[in-house]
Amino acid sequence: MKLREPMPELDGATTWLNGEKAKADLVGEKPTLFHFWSVSCHLCKEAMPDVNDFRDRFKEDLNVVAIHMPRSEDDLDLEQIKAVAAEHDITQPIFVDSEAKLTDKFDNQYVPAYYVFDKDGQLRHFQAGGGGMKMLEKRVNRVLDEMKKATE
Repeated sequence: MKLREPMPELDGATTWLNGEKAKADLVGEKPTLFHFWSVSCHLCKEAMPDVNDFRDRFKEDLNVVAIHMPRSEDDLDLEQIKAVAAEHDITQPIFVDSEAKLTDKFDNQYVPAYYVFDKDGQLRHFQAGGGGMKMLEKRVNRVLDEMKKATE
């Protein structure tokens, strides 16, 4: 995806864990952070406390949605996805993308990967890799600040 592209529809999930979200639930109210992860991704597990911190600190101002992107056949086991999600306190909605339908819409090739959309559903930031949480926080804060200024 390119910056300023609209958020894709959230259809094609194999299943949803922790509740289901539609694009209509996310656009218009507040910005959204999508994070792609996989049960076989060590960097994803290392980054999860930071993602959970984002979820908890910004819960009033930011939607957070996890997207489980399998990297191999071994990553398709739903019970393992549930277990790893529980182990790493992933309580936000999880789009299980075992058929790569949403992954393809995002044109995503990485885990972990982060996509920040503004409240109007426009892509404002993308980054991949385990580090860079300070940069991600800066971008999230910028989108939140813009939203607050627009409502003043």
